[in-house]
Amino acid sequence: MEAARPAGTFVVVGGGIAGVTCAEQLAISFPEEDILLVTASPVIKAVTNFKQVSKVLEEFDVEEQPSTMLESRFPNIKVIESGVKQLKSEDHCIFTEDGREFVYKKLCLCAGAKPKLIYEGNPHVLGIRDTDSAQEFQKELTKARRIMIVGNGGIALELVYEIEGCEVIWAIKDKAIGNTFFDAGAAEFLTSKLMSEKSEAKIAHKRTIYTVEDTKKETRTKSKADYVGSALGPDWHGGLALKGTEEFSHSIHIETRCEVKKIYLEEEFKVMKKKSLAFPKDHHKSVTADKEMWPVYVELTNGKIYGCDFLVSATGVTPNVHPFLHTNSFDLGEDGGLRVDDQMRTSLPDIYAAGDICTACWQPSPVWQQMRLWTQARQMGCYAAKCMAAASMGHHIDMDFSFELFAHVTKFFNYKVVLLGKYNAQGLGSDHELMLRCTRGQEYVKVVMQNGRMMGAVLIGETDLEETFENLILNQMDLSSYGEDLLDPNIDIEDYFD
Repeated sequence: MEAARPAGTFVVVGGGIAGVTCAEQLAISFPEEDILLVTASPVIKAVTNFKQVSKVLEEFDVEEQPSTMLESRFPNIKVIESGVKQLKSEDHCIFTEDGREFVYKKLCLCAGAKPKLIYEGNPHVLGIRDTDSAQEFQKELTKARRIMIVGNGGIALELVYEIEGCEVIWAIKDKAIGNTFFDAGAAEFLTSKLMSEKSEAKIAHKRTIYTVEDTKKETRTKSKADYVGSALGPDWHGGLALKGTEEFSHSIHIETRCEVKKIYLEEEFKVMKKKSLAFPKDHHKSVTADKEMWPVYVELTNGKIYGCDFLVSATGVTPNVHPFLHTNSFDLGEDGGLRVDDQMRTSLPDIYAAGDICTACWQPSPVWQQMRLWTQARQMGCYAAKCMAAASMGHHIDMDFSFELFAHVTKFFNYKVVLLGKYNAQGLGSDHELMLRCTRGQEYVKVVMQNGRMMGAVLIGETDLEETFENLILNQMDLSSYGEDLLDPNIDIEDYFD
């Protein structure tokens, strides 16, 4: 008779928001069962101060906590602190890096995503996506005179705003900043804030941040790029003093519609006898040659070359599916994630996935889209657990309401930002129209309309319109008769639609 292997009815892989939420929800549904959470990191990401702001909008903080805190909150969650080495889906078991084997009845993969690095293995290229890399970045920044940031998502946007005392060249492939989140109008609204000196006092972040001591660093044999930390959220830079060496505050130059073509180290660059450009002063286009020497030179596709101390790659993420693909024939989505159906099931029996690692492949509601954000990681983790619970009892459950409408609230540059539905007219083709209301330095409201119906909205500032707009998008009421009045600040729109 073979030795009994430890079996968990439910095994969850990943200590980020999706995994922890999934494990917690399973622990509540099955108080008698042991839920195993397998995670490579000694800290987990926990959702704290959760508030349901409206039907679909939710706000919460994310806190790094020692995994013992999770175990004390849920006595039936057992945290296995080790990475996954291999998944044998036919045998319903996983092998961990530390040589153990766990048999599951149902498994949920929540291993997140890792940063896309422009150039692997170049010491002057830093990828930022998690708290680990942010601290690394801060150490580098104390010595930096000039850096280049490549990328146009939320992290790049925040970085540019937060960095002081260092020249920043920001290279983006779009024609306006923050393209993932905003159109050119919202970008302009925010850029004006970026370019004016930051006068308001820094808001104190009410949050304890646990950090992992460096004890484990030496034992890690993997290269940095393999180490997948947890994703950053909107306040990740709160505890970091992001300051370079120079004494001036904001110095930003944006190069639009370009990407990185090539990176040269100082020695290679000298040999090539090419010219690099000085930092553009006084907003004139830079044509003067740079007299300084730099550790690294970046050639952009627009032909310009800039020297800098290092380059920050903030160009998004790729789903971390690699550890699970060996000998398992998962169906993958176009973005490389594990395809999941409307019950969060992957293509392999008894294996579910949630969060950044998965690609939603059900027929979505017309006003929802997947984005790799904390809010969706929490929603998917929670819903996956409910689906796993229902399936193990032979039931089928209805799609969770949170997938009816895309809704995300965050902060950029100290402004509250609410995104609803097809806020950037994603997939609506050309037959849509935009309505705008903007008070410089105060608020920016954009509504996406199609056939008289509201399909999406961007709200920046304290607009108090989110609930009304959420309802209008959900009930698809015909608003043609209101025309421009819809955004007239003198008309209390809420009175119409309560």
